[in-house]
Amino acid sequence: MSRRPRIGFVGIGWIGRSRLEAMLATGAIEVAALCDASEEALAAASALAPDAQVLGRYDALLDLDLDGVVVATPSAGHAAQAQAALERGLAVFCQKPLGRDEAEVRAVVAAAGRADRLLGVDLSYRFTDGMVRIRDLVRSGELGQVFAADLVFHNAYGPDKAWFYERALSGGGCVADLGIHLIDLALWTLDYPEVAAVSARLYAGGALLPARPERIEDYALASIVLETGASLRLVCSWRAQAGRDAVIAAEFHGTAGGAAMRNVDGSFYDFAAERFRGTAREPLCGPPDAWGGRAAADWARRLAAGERFDAAEGERLVAVASVLDSIYGQRPGPVHL
Repeated sequence: MSRRPRIGFVGIGWIGRSRLEAMLATGAIEVAALCDASEEALAAASALAPDAQVLGRYDALLDLDLDGVVVATPSAGHAAQAQAALERGLAVFCQKPLGRDEAEVRAVVAAAGRADRLLGVDLSYRFTDGMVRIRDLVRSGELGQVFAADLVFHNAYGPDKAWFYERALSGGGCVADLGIHLIDLALWTLDYPEVAAVSARLYAGGALLPARPERIEDYALASIVLETGASLRLVCSWRAQAGRDAVIAAEFHGTAGGAAMRNVDGSFYDFAAERFRGTAREPLCGPPDAWGGRAAADWARRLAAGERFDAAEGERLVAVASVLDSIYGQRPGPVHL
């Protein structure tokens, strides 16, 4: 592009403002418009982008001369808002989940393909130093054949917004909120092998839930079998009795070594990564690491460079959504727990 892309932001709570700051810091884009129903949120965002036009309606934002839209609203609106922007010929960067189920994600990806516009999703843990280093070890073959991975995300608090606890609005509980990161990290690290089978057990308040539950789960464990023969084990929860704010880890087991990234002292933001050789371990990286806005900054730079729809990445987004659907029991399959 001969000029900096003009970007509109819809949903500018603390996550939306954080992504706005990260994109501004790149110098690659211009914040042209801000849209939110909250006057307080608009005021806070306007302090960061004082020249941006302030709007209360999303359709008014789409009528402006924009190049892209950042969607950071509650999950129920993600797919429709992203699709509406793409159908106007605008690039999109969306908070996760892109859709509440695979059908919604497929519809957005198809719209991005038709428009040939850049589509990004804020799967931010890919951009931690630790996971980048582990991915490089895995894909280089230095760990040998990776045959198993264990991933966990326990949040001792749980969300503070009521919409998270209504399935029609959120698409699910702790799996849709936290498990999506674990699924994405595992498949991304392993270079997206085909998934052969998925099984899961979901709980709410300690009670086992049926398939396709109406209640929102607050604890989940899932087993994913890959076509390569490798097995993934995922556990996530809200309001965990964890003795700390959070427990977050991704550990990969190979025939020639292992590697893991774990949060430090219960932090949601500080991580350390290690490589394992038998009983020995060596550090790969540790805090500080300002990773939170890197996915947003990467999208902004790619948009400014003129990048368009990436069909392979679109299929990867669908693959993650497909696993989520399977965990929630929306398609039958064998049990491998």
